[in-house]
Amino acid sequence: METQGPGRLPVSTQLVPAAQTGGRKLRRRTFLAAVLVLLLMVSGAVGAYLHSLAQIYDTQTIKIVNAFPPDALRVAPPAVPAGAERPMNILLMGSDSRDTSQGAASAKAAAGEASNQRSDTLMLLHIPSDRSHVYSVSLMRDLWVDIPDHGKAKINAALAFGGVPLMVRTVEELLQQRIDHVVSIDFEGFKGLTDALGGVDVDVKVPFTADRNRKYVFTEGKNTLNGAQALAFVRERYAFADGDYQRVRNQQTFLRAVIAKTFNGGTLGNPVTLHNVLSAVSPYLSVAPGLDSVEVARLAFSLRGVRGGDAVFFTLPTAGIGTSADGQSIVLPDVAAIEEIKAALTADKLGEYTDAKNFGNGN
Repeated sequence: METQGPGRLPVSTQLVPAAQTGGRKLRRRTFLAAVLVLLLMVSGAVGAYLHSLAQIYDTQTIKIVNAFPPDALRVAPPAVPAGAERPMNILLMGSDSRDTSQGAASAKAAAGEASNQRSDTLMLLHIPSDRSHVYSVSLMRDLWVDIPDHGKAKINAALAFGGVPLMVRTVEELLQQRIDHVVSIDFEGFKGLTDALGGVDVDVKVPFTADRNRKYVFTEGKNTLNGAQALAFVRERYAFADGDYQRVRNQQTFLRAVIAKTFNGGTLGNPVTLHNVLSAVSPYLSVAPGLDSVEVARLAFSLRGVRGGDAVFFTLPTAGIGTSADGQSIVLPDVAAIEEIKAALTADKLGEYTDAKNFGNGN
């Protein structure tokens, strides 16, 4: 496992399992769908039911009408030669909505309003211009950063302070990268997704009992999770000595398991399962208007040459745990490492950075 220097906590560097060779052309077209999981699974479906699934996606998801801050406050997109693809960045958020009504907090955040949401899961999905790889960079929820117009705070507070536009602006300024698309899901959607798939098998590396509900015990090795168990698995942090670090690793483990179920469990060829998955997740899903079913299919096609082994998951490097001036427990950014990542992203050479750090090689 890659570490962040002497005395620092480990960075999770995990790979998505490779897809089976059978039906390779179809499955390559659905790779992005698998990575985004909760949003993009519909893009790989073919046959008579594709149109109806697209209709579910376009009509049932919450539209983030005000997803982005004013352009004058944003990082400029990179310049590319005419007709060439440019790198793409998708911000993925999983939020711990505390509103009792379905989707209510998502709707507030989508409108750019302060809400009672905080982003418990935050990932930047980076797709280089050559579309040869997919990189998922997890950002720790307690990472201590500058939130525009609010000073220093934990990065997950941006959603509560100013909705999705402020979260986009915060991440753009942190990494100096333009965000092209935004996807957000209330954690309750994990339950519906898992149950619609008929359960998900996860390989638990660190056994634990979920503190929120003591009946959820996760033993080392293979665990088959239903929806309620999956929600407890991806949310728990208090059971671990390193807290949110292990939670991020567990969230990545769950994502890999969903991808495996999608590729190997017959999901893509089963119209009933696809319909049930999308119907279960859509009410909890918020997307920027530009990421409709047509754009999803276009993105999936552009990644048709990508294999499972071409996806790399890692966590934005940190400098360990600290305490803020007002007594909050925070995660300190590794400023030097983040500068390296910013430079690699700007040069469209994130692959060289991850190769040099052995990210994705099981270290």
